[in-house]
Amino acid sequence: MTAFACGLTAFQGTALDRIDRKILNLYQHDTRRIAESIGAEVGLSAAAVQRRLKRLRADGVIAAEIAVLDKAVIGASIVTCIVTLSMAATPAPGVHLDRFRRQMIDQPMVQQCYHVTGTSDFIVIVIAASMEAYGAFARRWFESNVHVARYDTHVALERVKVGLSLPVDADAPHA
Repeated sequence: MTAFACGLTAFQGTALDRIDRKILNLYQHDTRRIAESIGAEVGLSAAAVQRRLKRLRADGVIAAEIAVLDKAVIGASIVTCIVTLSMAATPAPGVHLDRFRRQMIDQPMVQQCYHVTGTSDFIVIVIAASMEAYGAFARRWFESNVHVARYDTHVALERVKVGLSLPVDADAPHA
């Protein structure tokens, strides 16, 4: 299971209640927010919020707490490439799809990878230090892969919105 592949309706046999969902909705947008502030919004003490967050971490609902770095501040020159990729038709396509998934999971330049419906099989978000670095990546992982029939690269001109937050409905039915 990947770092962000957990569901929000049930986890390890334990249901999320309305308060858990409210806490998650607030916390996912700002993990530095203090428990006292969250508690004031959800009607719990700071200690109760901390206990719930500890349980949500232990149960895998909170899969990761990461720092989002500002590329301008750290002086990074970053090229973001959105790649649509189609695999070649083969007698055993599942084997090649699984191998490609594993390869993309292991690549630090791959920020996100989606197996999709439609005319492409995958959409891959790649972050590179330069177009040359992206070119080397594409040659190694796409062009030299006999199971990749076609790939198209779209270079992002501007980051309009980037996020990983999930919609958490406090009123959703319990599992």
